Amino acid sequence: MTTFDERERSFEKKYEVDQEVRFKVLSRTHKMLGLWAAALLGKTGADAEAYAKEVVLSDFEKPGHEDVIAKLVADFAAAGKAIDAEAVHRERNRLMAEAKKRVMTEV
Repeated sequence: MTTFDERERSFEKKYEVDQEVRFKVLSRTHKMLGLWAAALLGKTGADAEAYAKEVVLSDFEKPGHEDVIAKLVADFAAAGKAIDAEAVHRERNRLMAEAKKRVMTEV
């Protein structure tokens, strides 16, 4: 195996690890965001966990995180809560930093 081949494999492995970490951070962020929203919607225990799972799964509908934001804003509106997309974005950004710290301590 040449040095070039070794280097190429190293870059491929790093990319694979980076993508895995990114996925874990996003999933953790959206779960935490779902739990935050569940609390605001008055959900607790198993209902809160189930709602958080719905939020995580909503991220797979379209590329990007706007589908998650849209779900939460719609759910808040349906519950009569005055929480807009900007507030959800702020909370998501805050939680993403926390999720990243947690995931990086696990790696």
